[in-house]
Order: sequence, then structure tokens, then C-alpha cells
Amino acid sequence: MGLVCFPDTQDNIPSIPVHLTRVGVTGVKKLLKIERDEKRPIILLPTFDAFVDLPSTQRGIHMSRNPEAISEVLEETVENSALEVESLCAEIVNSLLKKHKYAKRAEVSMKSDYMFIKKSPVTQHKTQEMSKLMADAIGYRDGDKVVIRKMVGAEVVGMTVCPCAQESVKESSKQELLEFLDEETTQKVLDAVSFSSHNQRGRGMVMIEVPHDHTIRAEDLIRIIEDSMSSSVCELLKRPDENAIVVQAHKNPMFVEDCVRNMVQKIVHEYSHLPDDTMVTVRQVNEESIHRHNAFAEKVATMGELKYEIEGINGNI
Repeated sequence: MGLVCFPDTQDNIPSIPVHLTRVGVTGVKKLLKIERDEKRPIILLPTFDAFVDLPSTQRGIHMSRNPEAISEVLEETVENSALEVESLCAEIVNSLLKKHKYAKRAEVSMKSDYMFIKKSPVTQHKTQEMSKLMADAIGYRDGDKVVIRKMVGAEVVGMTVCPCAQESVKESSKQELLEFLDEETTQKVLDAVSFSSHNQRGRGMVMIEVPHDHTIRAEDLIRIIEDSMSSSVCELLKRPDENAIVVQAHKNPMFVEDCVRNMVQKIVHEYSHLPDDTMVTVRQVNEESIHRHNAFAEKVATMGELKYEIEGINGNI
């Protein structure tokens, strides 16, 4: 008995002829092993979202082709060794546009937990730290060509200390000290000690477009994000490590806005060689400890715009 030929209802004309911007699948989980020269391989369990646009003349997309494209590209990557994750997304976009001839645009995004090794600040204990690794690719047809733009990013947890509350504590402590110390001694005490404040768990995020023939390493983005908060955090801490982190953080108080501006400055310093039209997104969310709400700040701009702003402040990069 031969195979039954089922009708292809997706190709029907819809009763309501409206073009749809994005149609596809979300939450496709895969195992990905990225080989590296003379280093341990990176093991990821990424989640993919994959979309194409749908013309007003077609009722539905061929949905199974989206997870199929993801699987095929990942299998080729495993066999042929390493692609950067953003290039992997770009390959899936290219495959989607081949499979969906009716689509003019395709988009793929990937998120995964990413483990990296660091050492605690004083005792130098090795500890596994978790961050988020992200990649996006967007492709569209330009005549007979496919133009693809890709991005890579990271999200890292750190610690911030509120400058405003710390100044208030410092001022009230000063008034108490002046009741039994002279001005000069009081000032010496104020300069010598750290003052309390409320803390936040900060989540910093950087997403940078990766132009053709350029490479951006996730490890570098993680370092930029961690260095832009009051202090990095560590999974394994002994007492001397705890003391070092708390003291460092309270000597380096940050608003959510400060963290974003710090990241912008570091990005401009490190990636000024990228083309001026390179898109950059920088975001910080601070999970408040004395409020029920969170604090948020973001900067979205081209590299050229960021360089112009930073150069306007500093005179040069």
C-alpha cells in the first residue's frame, strides 16, 4: 500500500488576507557541543525561537520546517566542528529562507545557560559561575541575495550598592561622631570606614551586532558586565572572600544608570574598531532589596553614536 498524500492546507488563501510579521516556533531545546582548539569543549543546552514572515496570500507556514532547520544546522555543526553561536543562528536563518520560499524575512534567537570558571577574590578557590549566553540573527531577501545581521550577547548577575542611601547613613553617622569627636578626627573616621547601604542583585546585559569578518567573545562581554557593577559575585566564598566583596562593593556604590554608562564606556574602549553602524544594546536591571519594584536602565545605539558621546566627554577614547 502506497503512502497517503495528505492535503497541504497551509498553501490555501486565507479568509482574512493580512500579512503576519512573525510566525514560527518557540522553546526548541537542543544539545550543542562546541569544540575549541586546546581547550575543553563548551557544552550548551540552548533554547531556540525561529520565525519567518507570512504573506497575506498564504494561510499558514509549514511549521515543521522551522525545528527541522534548527536540527539540520546543529547536526552539520557537530560534524564540521565549531561555529560561533551567532553564526549558527545565521545558518539557521539561511536554511529557513531556503525552506520557506514565500518568506521575505527570517529571525532566529538562542539563549542558553553558560558556565565559566573564576576564582574567589582572596582564597582563590575555583568556582563554577553561571551566566546567560544569547545570540540573534535576522535575514531578509534583497533581490537574489540573502542579507543577514547577527548579534551575540551575555547576561551576568552582580552586586550593586545604592549611593543615595549610603550618603544618608554617612551623614547621620557624622552627626553622631561629632557629639564626642572633633571635626578633624571625625573626618579621619569617615575616610577610613565603609558605610552601610541597601544592596541589589544586578543583572547586566550586553548585546552587540557582529559584523562580517569580526569576532566577539562571550567571555569578554561577561568581564565587561561584571566590572561595571559595584562588585562581581561568587558562588563559593570563604569568610575572607565575603569580607573583600562586601568592602569592595560599598567602596564602589552604583546607581542602575551608572552600571549602564560604565558598560557603554568599556564597550567603546574595547570595540571601537567595529563599524559605526554596529548596533549595541546595554541593559541593567537591579532587583531591589528595600522596595517591591526593580530599577531599570538601558542604552540602544550604534557604535558610532556611542563613540561620539564618549569622545565628547573624554576628548578621545
